[in-house]
Amino acid sequence: MKRRQFIRYVGLGTLTTISATVLYPQSYQAQTPPELEITSLGHTAFLFSSDNLRILVNPFKPIGCTAGYPAPEVNANLVMISSQLFDEGGGVANLPNNPRVLFEPGLYQFRGIEIQGISMPHDREGGRRFGQNIAWLWQQDGLKILHLGGAAAPLEFDQKILIGKPDVVILPVGGGEKAYTPQLAKQTIETLNPKLVIPSHYRTEAADDNNCDLVGVEEFTQLLNPIPVQQLETNKMTIKPNALPEKMTVKIMNNQPLFAQSQ
Repeated sequence: MKRRQFIRYVGLGTLTTISATVLYPQSYQAQTPPELEITSLGHTAFLFSSDNLRILVNPFKPIGCTAGYPAPEVNANLVMISSQLFDEGGGVANLPNNPRVLFEPGLYQFRGIEIQGISMPHDREGGRRFGQNIAWLWQQDGLKILHLGGAAAPLEFDQKILIGKPDVVILPVGGGEKAYTPQLAKQTIETLNPKLVIPSHYRTEAADDNNCDLVGVEEFTQLLNPIPVQQLETNKMTIKPNALPEKMTVKIMNNQPLFAQSQ
């Protein structure tokens, strides 16, 4: 919901051109632009926070590539998971306050927001190894957001039509058996052409070296020239629909504080 700020004016004004006295209204509403806070919680777990809504995507169980992160047990009104694998939905059972959980493809309504769950293969073998991944598409605070979860295969024609043109894309880039390779990730954003890309699902210091098959985010970013890439200092950012980059920009969120927190 847009935040409202009230400013009161009391007084008389004289409109000299028609020699009439006008009483100014006692108050009026000055609306500030909506803003959305995005918090990276490691791997593909993100929290999207606005004034009255907190959406959590993919709370994981710390294991394998997420072994060194704390479990993202944060307050949320709505939780969406891309699969029931440990690294995407394994942390649902421990969340506080019993939020609503979406875990199947389909069209949903929640607090006036329309949410689309889009089924995609979770591997490059048509889903035969790891089943289906659910990508989540919704609009929050004037921003069209696409969280691709662990999408692994190129987008199909009907998926492209359904997605349209998102403003923000959370993009798996680390490869392995269950997500886009860096090359496929680049191909996907060239197709969707969003304003803001946030990489996810790549190797970090939190990974268990013996149980993580991902590559680092740099293997994706080195493919992007001339697309600008920015490394953030924190794992949070605040964005507004009227302040998005004019051209596609990639922003890498810093999850080092999360890793340090769990030590």
